[in-house]
Amino acid sequence: MQFELRKLSINDGMDVYEMLQEMPADENGFINPVKGMTFEEFKQWLIERDSFSRVRELIDGWRVPDSLYWLYVDGYPVGFGKLRHFLTEKLRKDGGHIGYAIRPGQRDKGYGTILLKLLIEEARKFGIDRVLLTIKNDNISSIKVALKNNGKIERVSEEKHYIWIDC
Repeated sequence: MQFELRKLSINDGMDVYEMLQEMPADENGFINPVKGMTFEEFKQWLIERDSFSRVRELIDGWRVPDSLYWLYVDGYPVGFGKLRHFLTEKLRKDGGHIGYAIRPGQRDKGYGTILLKLLIEEARKFGIDRVLLTIKNDNISSIKVALKNNGKIERVSEEKHYIWIDC
């Protein structure tokens, strides 16, 4: 199998669009804003997201820029992830650096572990020394994925696990 992490591009097409339509709009706190969009709206969204990823400071005084990536396996998109370029105090409590999701029909194949590993490598390229994942306590699969990627549980609240991973 060949794995490839591709950064979002304004030229992304129907294969990515169809994947995003299969994925829930909100699952375990990870938001898929493309769910329910038309293909034309998706193409406009790609342009906006590409521009957003190029910003290096807070946007509107509070939004942190991030980059989106698609995980391809043998040329087929199976998941996507978001990498925040830095964190605010609020994101240290509620968000973390990385969020990701795997296409429903492609789960339980180890792709989440691979996607997170590749996103950690991208974080290193941004100069991030360690990444934070905040994972809902009932999302056992994602907690296991973080631990497989050498995650260290910093603390557990009533709602979330706070896991740090060295880049």
